[in-house]
Amino acid sequence: MVDKEDLRSQFVEAFEEADYPISSPMDLVPALPSGPSTKFESGDFSMTAMELNTKLDGEFPYESVDDFVDDVMSSLEDQDLI
Repeated sequence: MVDKEDLRSQFVEAFEEADYPISSPMDLVPALPSGPSTKFESGDFSMTAMELNTKLDGEFPYESVDDFVDDVMSSLEDQDLI
């Protein structure tokens, strides 16, 4: 089972150093500890940042890490991935 709070914390930690506002997924890459191969894991959920990008339903730009992570979580929930 996925711990949504843990997963959200991983996303915030990975994406918070991006230079907000961000206008595309490429704006996030320099902030990621392992670039696009940065992996997020909780319970039976495991996905790299590159894979995550293919699952997002949100629309850029994002003004803050919280705005971005809120959309990431919503997209994953809407697709029954978490």
